[in-house]
Amino acid sequence: MAYLTLSNVNKIYPNGYHAVHNFNLDIEKGEFVVFVGPSGCGKSTTLRMIAGLEDISSGELLINGKRANELGPREREVAMVFQSYALYPQMTVYDNIAFGLTLQGVDEDVIEERVKRVAGILGLTDYLDRLPRALSGGQRQRVAIGRAIIRKVGVFLMDEPLSNLDAKQRVTMRYEIAQIHRETGATTIYVTHDQTEAMTLADRIVVMKDGYVQQIGTPRELYFEPENVFVAGFIGEPPMNFLRDRVENGRIRIGENELDLKQVQPDIEKYEGQELFFGFRPEHVSLTDPGDAYEIRCRVELTEMLGENTNIYITIGEKQAILKVDSHDTPETDIDFTFYVPHKYVYLFDADEKRLPKA
Repeated sequence: MAYLTLSNVNKIYPNGYHAVHNFNLDIEKGEFVVFVGPSGCGKSTTLRMIAGLEDISSGELLINGKRANELGPREREVAMVFQSYALYPQMTVYDNIAFGLTLQGVDEDVIEERVKRVAGILGLTDYLDRLPRALSGGQRQRVAIGRAIIRKVGVFLMDEPLSNLDAKQRVTMRYEIAQIHRETGATTIYVTHDQTEAMTLADRIVVMKDGYVQQIGTPRELYFEPENVFVAGFIGEPPMNFLRDRVENGRIRIGENELDLKQVQPDIEKYEGQELFFGFRPEHVSLTDPGDAYEIRCRVELTEMLGENTNIYITIGEKQAILKVDSHDTPETDIDFTFYVPHKYVYLFDADEKRLPKA
């Protein structure tokens, strides 16, 4: 296992495009860290700089306390799993997994022992004689992971390894990757655009946007304590609702509803005359008054029954929002409707989209 430090790391391409801005992060031994964000946010570029596949324009990468900027990929003691599997089609599963050790000239008996152990961890023991074309997508991804973990390296890097799988396979592979991490205890850095993968796998998550780190924290911290509108809207499914309006006399008007913000922000007078975002998660609403809650009138436009839960698409005046309720409570469409948002689940953000500190 290894620990890493990225200090003010930047990536600027020859054409002047600044892909990653002042990236700072300490990763502990054995930690599972996920980089998450939309396409083009810089997460894969950062991973490739750690791997040595991209040069670091400025800043410093330390692996086990030693500067690694000038080291080649092999010298960094990292192993990478790509989105595309990158398996050799003419080689059996056994030979694909063993390939790195074979190149290193490791003794055949040692290779066989390690391949069998890795195959056992990954559930591939019965497939060692098969070619990749005879495997499912999930099995191919397990082979790619096996080829990485068979090497005794300090860090495993995974670049969107599940993006080519269907929904059912992704759920299975998420579980298997989590189990592999428990078995190996390896320091792992994982890149995805899927916030569900991030939330279910990570010890800590790095949320990125436009090359900048937006927030670093545990899944719980990002869900319950988002620092800005982007993080609050990116983490959670369906995303957080944001209703924006100007504060007047300590209140905000949303449709026909006038909400006294002093209930959640005692120093609301500091924001008088400013536009604020009133945020709440779809799953945090109640259809009966729980006390200490805002009562909000709306109009039901559409419902989506999803088994246990129903998504209710509503309008509040000219604003739109989504509620997530028990399917037994699904309302009719085109009716007026009342729901409640407990004060403790309300988030306020300023015009710069930063969450307001609690007074």
